[in-house]
Amino acid sequence: MRSIGHLSDENSARLFGDFLLAQGVGNQVERQGDREWTIWISEEDNVDRAAKLLAEFRENPADLKYRTAAESAAEVRASKAKEEAAYRKKLRRGRQLFRPMTSYAFGPLTFVLIVISVAVFIFSKFGTDPERVLALFISATDGDRTLPEIRHGEIWRLFTPMFIHFNVLHILFNMLWLRDLGSMIEGRQNSFQLAILSLVIAAGSNLAQYYAKGPVFGGMSGVVYGLLGYVWIRGKRDPGSGLYLHPSTVTMMIIWFLACATGILGPIANYAHGAGLLIGMAWGFLSSWRYR
Repeated sequence: MRSIGHLSDENSARLFGDFLLAQGVGNQVERQGDREWTIWISEEDNVDRAAKLLAEFRENPADLKYRTAAESAAEVRASKAKEEAAYRKKLRRGRQLFRPMTSYAFGPLTFVLIVISVAVFIFSKFGTDPERVLALFISATDGDRTLPEIRHGEIWRLFTPMFIHFNVLHILFNMLWLRDLGSMIEGRQNSFQLAILSLVIAAGSNLAQYYAKGPVFGGMSGVVYGLLGYVWIRGKRDPGSGLYLHPSTVTMMIIWFLACATGILGPIANYAHGAGLLIGMAWGFLSSWRYR
């Protein structure tokens, strides 16, 4: 979703929202502060068109075409409601689990990543038997920095270390941050964006840790720091993206990053943290360039 601007009163905002819906442009109208209403567009492909329509509306909000749009919008909503009702009847109870996870509370891909991580954690006897998940490490060969398994076709090893965790606190904190950051990205953008971000950040952070310290490492923290960097920079440079981190959250994560780097907290994949954070920040900066 993307914000295209504000209107000064609720009636105008909802009238324009109805007009957009009648034009086939999905949208949401949300209150912003005490005197403004924000127009959010559901699909990125419709942003430019909707922005032009908003400019036209501001020039002549009294145009009759906006008044007649309410009836058409009501018909569209009724049709969508029928489709939604029919869809829900076809869902099995197991699949209904994902219905409340399609907004900010819990993204579906975020949920899948957490389930995989927990399953791997349990299979490895709560992190005490890493031999059971040896195939998920970036390499099973210590002392050889040439990625022998990956060069022989085991490409998944570039990404799967993110699912390995070694104790309860390790997985707990990582999953809590993944839930918040991943769901935010899925809610304001989409699951595909989160998937690409996670894979690229995982590969980059895993390679950095591997070449610096060897193959014995794991955890989602490199990806989490990457998502943090992405949301932080993208939100600052592109407020219309809907991504946002409170400054105190950023400060806390940076302090934790520095504490881990000192070594007082034990063996931690600090190079993965650093590489993930840099990749996420760079991605946030470059992806926001179009909207500056």
